[in-house]
Amino acid sequence: MTEQGDRPENGQMTVAEAGRRGGRKVKEVHGVEHYRRIGKLGGAVTAKKHGPEFYARIGKIGGAANGIEHMQAAARAGGAATKAKYGADYFSRIGKLGGRPRTPADS
Repeated sequence: MTEQGDRPENGQMTVAEAGRRGGRKVKEVHGVEHYRRIGKLGGAVTAKKHGPEFYARIGKIGGAANGIEHMQAAARAGGAATKAKYGADYFSRIGKLGGRPRTPADS
């Protein structure tokens, strides 16, 4: 890969890059609300097709379907991204909040 992002050395666009570009363009043209609308529509169609118990069933499966290693990798990646965005002391600060609601002073 090169500094071009997800493009291999031959300069061709990867499927991931094409999807990302397409998603950004749709967001630019239609706005974020478009994704909310289609998400709700898709959820309603799924509930009608499979019934509300479908969501309960897949909710219980959760990340277990992908395996514990997948979940651990996702957690590490999320932690690293949070650390990069907010700094290493962020975890210490939020740990001291102890689950209470955030106030502007906590930020």
